[in-house]
Amino acid sequence: MGIFSRFTDIVNSNINSILDKAEDPEKMVRLIIQEMEDTLVEVRSASAKTLASKKEIFSQISKMQNEAKDWKAKAELAISKDREDLARAALQEKKKCDEHARALSSELNIVDEQITKLQSEVGQLQDKLADAKTRQKAIMLRQKTVSSRLEVKKTLDSGKVDAAMGRFEQYERKIDDLESQVDAYDLGKKTLADEFAELESDEEIDDELAALKKKMQSKSTASKK
Repeated sequence: MGIFSRFTDIVNSNINSILDKAEDPEKMVRLIIQEMEDTLVEVRSASAKTLASKKEIFSQISKMQNEAKDWKAKAELAISKDREDLARAALQEKKKCDEHARALSSELNIVDEQITKLQSEVGQLQDKLADAKTRQKAIMLRQKTVSSRLEVKKTLDSGKVDAAMGRFEQYERKIDDLESQVDAYDLGKKTLADEFAELESDEEIDDELAALKKKMQSKSTASKK
């Protein structure tokens, strides 16, 4: 099973648990990123162990190859001493070493394939993790913005604002009534400014009346002539 399929199972399980508890998206995003980071740590640890196994296999192959060379040299020595029986036994040991080395080489090829796939999946996961962290801030900002808008909508739709505005209108009407009462007390009373204004108005009328009389007299004199 690849790390992505395993990671997906873990995340889906946690997401389902979150949804059952009606958790918010911000917590979900943090959980996903945490799962990805934990998976990376686990996979890197596994990769280190796999690389150590690869080195061990290399060491064993080298050991088997050296032993095979040693048994071949012994077989040659036995032949030179006319000991065909020993030469045959040495070649049998060499064969065992060669077979063991081939088996280890096959195992090494499998390990190399696993390492290649693992490195590819780790690279993909690192890219996804970087993208998730980049998008996390935007998601959290959207979450806060939407939550704020929702609170505003709830306030507006609850009728509290309309009720408050209605109370404002009531207060304004009461203040208007009080102002009217104050004005009523002052009704008919002349202030000093009012009296001076009346004097100025009377003076203007007197001047206009005098001018009119003078004009009429001039017309009457002209008609008599």
